[in-house]
Amino acid sequence: MDLFGKTCLHSFIEYIQIEKNYSEYTIQYYQEDIEHLFLFMNEQNLHSLKDVEYFDARLYLTQLFEKEYSRATLARKISSLRSFYKFLMREQIVDDNPFALLSQPKKHLRVPKFFYEEEMEKLFDVCSGTSEIDQRNKALLEILYATGIRVSECANITLKDIDLDFDTILVKGKGRKERIVIFGSFANEALKTYINESRQRLMNKAHDHPYLFVNYRGTPITVRGIRHILNTMIEKAALTGKMHPHMLRHTFATHLLNNGADLRTVQELLGHANLSSTQVYTHVTKEHLRKTYLSHHPRA
Repeated sequence: MDLFGKTCLHSFIEYIQIEKNYSEYTIQYYQEDIEHLFLFMNEQNLHSLKDVEYFDARLYLTQLFEKEYSRATLARKISSLRSFYKFLMREQIVDDNPFALLSQPKKHLRVPKFFYEEEMEKLFDVCSGTSEIDQRNKALLEILYATGIRVSECANITLKDIDLDFDTILVKGKGRKERIVIFGSFANEALKTYINESRQRLMNKAHDHPYLFVNYRGTPITVRGIRHILNTMIEKAALTGKMHPHMLRHTFATHLLNNGADLRTVQELLGHANLSSTQVYTHVTKEHLRKTYLSHHPRA
């Protein structure tokens, strides 16, 4: 791609990073999807973003189908390119959006993976020690399970965001949206122990900062650091498979619904803009009911 195309991509990345406040992973996917389009343009001798027409967009989608990408990946790529060209139109760089009329393939419904309650107990057992790291890990696990917040939201919690008297945390979510999440007595106790004892010992004057969770050096913990901590926990708990950080968010939602919470409340607690994002968990609970029935009904 020529220098002009690279400049357009750079401007778009700045736009979704600064104005849209997208996560680093979302930005990475957008960049990869647009760079993939650039490769296609080179193959088709399309020298400018203005040269791409609806016919080219259809051909590009056909090639993606032939390469047997999943429906979810196809839908994401189309969405990325549609947003990119919408931005180019806003900036008056192009006149039309060749991806606007492409129909997105319907996604297969993927039922979220979650932990059963007895599995959660095993995870809590592995961080029940009294060391600074154990107390930090327990507070981290309690908060993720008690609130269902995203790992990126957890990494950004500061001390002033927490109200231990009312058991609430002010969370900064996607698109700079703020919401209040609630936690219970177990998380409250773990937080108090961690903040008053372990965090102070892990911190030092050279690393003074307001962030709640810190690593062994006293610096703010990262999303990658949280993922490493959780995977270490699952290994120690001898649970099969690897833990994706989002599994605790899925577990939070699933356990609430299994115990009678209504969908709208769970939607608000998760910070979902649309109810459809939350409804996927109803399939989890139905599967749970089905398995329970088959396991316990005498004539199942």
